[in-house]
Amino acid sequence: MHPEFSDEDIMTLFEEDVEDEDRDKWIVWFDDASNALGHGVGVVLVSLDEQYIPFMTRLGFVCINNVAEYEACALGIQVAIDFKVKLLKIYGDSALVIHQLRGEWETRDHKLVPYQAYIRKLIEFFDDISFHHIPQDENQIVDALATLASMFPLTPHGDFSYIEFRCRGKPAHYCLIEEEQDGQPWYFNIKRYIKDKEYPQDASDNDKRML
Repeated sequence: MHPEFSDEDIMTLFEEDVEDEDRDKWIVWFDDASNALGHGVGVVLVSLDEQYIPFMTRLGFVCINNVAEYEACALGIQVAIDFKVKLLKIYGDSALVIHQLRGEWETRDHKLVPYQAYIRKLIEFFDDISFHHIPQDENQIVDALATLASMFPLTPHGDFSYIEFRCRGKPAHYCLIEEEQDGQPWYFNIKRYIKDKEYPQDASDNDKRML
């Protein structure tokens, strides 16, 4: 070991190299939702410039939870292929799916074996792909998408092509509040009536009742 570098320095350099490599990778989050209404899967694809693209699908067949998780993972990989992604990191909260796809756990359930074989074929489209397990509370966005998908009835009207999420910091009605022409705050007439029992000069009977 070079005398000018400690173990901590080497680990820091290694972590920086890993972070540099990950900057070139797209990300997929996936999850499923199974309830009395049906089964749904949700996926979020994150681009290199941190654009979050949501997808969700309702499953029109009866299945167990682990099958739904594999369906969600397969959807995420298929979406990445459609976007011609070559470097991909996949995150899910299903320990079984993640560890089986990493080859760390054996796949014994005959319902899951075809899924694993199918995803192995999809993996061939990528130059680099990795699977990572995360806690359920870190996967809430795709869980919400999957739950929403499970609530939609199946119809012949086609798919929802895009869902946009926005953050609103003020109530919607704020945009209707206009500045008073006399420069007084909106509550000026109310305050004057409470204090002096005095109506505005051109107030109608309806205005007076409102006050």
